[in-house]
Amino acid sequence: MRKIKGLRWYMIGLVTIGTVLGYLTRNAIAVAAPTLQDQLHITTQQYSYIIAAYSACYTVMQPIAGYVLDLLGTKVGYAMFAILWAIFCASTAMANSWQGLALSRGLVGMAEAAMIPAGLKASSEWFPAKERSVAVGYFNVGSSIGAMIAPPLVVWAIVMHSWEMAFIITGVLSLVWALCWLAFYKHPKDQKKLTDEERDYILSGQESQHQAGNGKKMSAWQIVRNRQFWGIALPRFLAEPAWGTINAWIPLFMFKVYGFNLKEIAMFAWLPMLFADLGCVLGGYMPMLFQKYFKVNLIVSRKMVVTLGAVLMIGPGIIGLFTSPYIAIALLCVGGFAHQSLSGALITLSSDVFGRNEVATANGLTGGAGWLASTLFALVVGALADTIGFGPLFAVLAAFDVLGAILIWVILQDRPAVQAEQPATLETAQQH
Repeated sequence: MRKIKGLRWYMIGLVTIGTVLGYLTRNAIAVAAPTLQDQLHITTQQYSYIIAAYSACYTVMQPIAGYVLDLLGTKVGYAMFAILWAIFCASTAMANSWQGLALSRGLVGMAEAAMIPAGLKASSEWFPAKERSVAVGYFNVGSSIGAMIAPPLVVWAIVMHSWEMAFIITGVLSLVWALCWLAFYKHPKDQKKLTDEERDYILSGQESQHQAGNGKKMSAWQIVRNRQFWGIALPRFLAEPAWGTINAWIPLFMFKVYGFNLKEIAMFAWLPMLFADLGCVLGGYMPMLFQKYFKVNLIVSRKMVVTLGAVLMIGPGIIGLFTSPYIAIALLCVGGFAHQSLSGALITLSSDVFGRNEVATANGLTGGAGWLASTLFALVVGALADTIGFGPLFAVLAAFDVLGAILIWVILQDRPAVQAEQPATLETAQQH
């Protein structure tokens, strides 16, 4: 059988396409929001309920999805969730009220909760530790690409057909990808087209907790008792509302604050996502550069990326000081770059700290913390955006990120990953 060189990059490419389509289905509702408000007579606060329904279901399912992925494996588990989100996304077309939209988007959120834990699990299977942040950066770039594709695709579907067609198209695309995932994804030990050199390179560069064969798994209770868990979960809790706001509210922000019409939204709403793409990719390489030039260890290099991103988030935090829509878009571009840089570092830290048998569970739990905050903040935006405006809300998001950067230095210890065969509780973590 013909061997394929660099097969790990093809695998992460497949993961990236899944993330693209997941975020395409997620962001379709944001781009369609002005049309939905007009045709279904939905208020800003009711729209926030729709977004909160998605976020709440995503939050609840993150730890469950992570556990299912660790139980069923990356291949079968991810395919199952992707098929479900494709079906639920297409079913959004049947909604005729904000309640119907909230129900369908909640179901999409439940299924898409597996997306990031699955991507991280695949990265931990296919990449050595030193390349893992690059792999996470590449699959995380899919979140921005999906959000970037959404404005022109959804506007085209609305103009040429209807808002319902936008959800049908995105659902069908996700279903096709899920079938491709089932057909092509395999663990390195099962992939016959992987060269012996690349297999040795992957396995020799992984920490002991990611090596096959130990068979042990930390329980969810052991994970949440671990100090390292809170060093990731609390910064994610503070950071995630910014990404939720960028994804769900930019089109409506442009429409309400600057009077953009649907075509202008299609022209400009994707730009912050382009810079978010750059943040994903460059953020993935930053830890290696920080290790090289500042002589720090892996975990400290991730902390430095989080800190840099938090400082840059001050840009969109001052958006309320400007009246020009073009300055606002530029500052949102800075925010997209900043958030995805720090987000990639936070996501990757789960694979640095926890073993392969619990990495998806741990990431699901930290992601659940982040999405809980995103859910609550969506409701705050819905309640206050029409009264105090968006400016103060963006300022709060910047403050959250700065506080998150402080907490990661205070709580997360600079030590090697936790060994799966020696589960670390809060007390044992302190002994290290």
